[in-house]
Amino acid sequence: MGLLDSFEKGLERAVNSAFAKTFRSGIQPVEIASALRSELDKQAAVVSRDRILAPNTFTVRLSPTDETHMSGLGSALSDELHTLVTKHAKAQGYTFAGPVSITLQRDDQLSTGTLRVDSSTAVGRVSWRGVLEIDGTRHPLVKSRTVIGRGSDADVTIADSGASRKHAEVLWDGERGMVRDMNSTNGTKLDGQKISEAPLAADSTITIGRTDIVFRVVAQAAPPKPPLPDATRAYDIREQGPLT
Repeated sequence: MGLLDSFEKGLERAVNSAFAKTFRSGIQPVEIASALRSELDKQAAVVSRDRILAPNTFTVRLSPTDETHMSGLGSALSDELHTLVTKHAKAQGYTFAGPVSITLQRDDQLSTGTLRVDSSTAVGRVSWRGVLEIDGTRHPLVKSRTVIGRGSDADVTIADSGASRKHAEVLWDGERGMVRDMNSTNGTKLDGQKISEAPLAADSTITIGRTDIVFRVVAQAAPPKPPLPDATRAYDIREQGPLT
């Protein structure tokens, strides 16, 4: 059973069929769900090998007639739309920068049967933080220069006899990272290659002694910004038919 099938069945449980018939000449709830799913797919942004960010704030603009009909569904429609967006994101491997928000809004410029979706893109909704992941524990890079080593005076201490007291340093400017060996005894490797210094790509692995340290770039919620102009998609159901 597809996600839209699940949506329709959930909606049927919430709304009686007689009421649903009033939507025959305008937007159907399933068409809103399909438009949201399409917006998720079009606006998803690849951050790294295992992270795809999708927009999490949506405004669905409807004609006055359609907005009146949809408002009559109350929380039933809102709950089903949230469920569908969350399930579709999970199925596609998308992540969100914050809670999902879906708002239905009246737009006097739209004709019956037309809907418009505005979404906040990943670029406009997140800030980036570099972290070092060691055995499942993440150490945020809170300074521009982070020293890794065996000594207690290192910023990130590792219990590895193959590490020098101050073995390597990671430089992070908020967008780019670099690793630099600090004249260590046994050297530093990046993705299996010995280096003196090298740029850090997301998900690359620094090896010090027997310790693997994965460099991650993670998303954090940022203050909301207005949607970018190209983050708007318009759908004319009367001309194009239901979205699939």
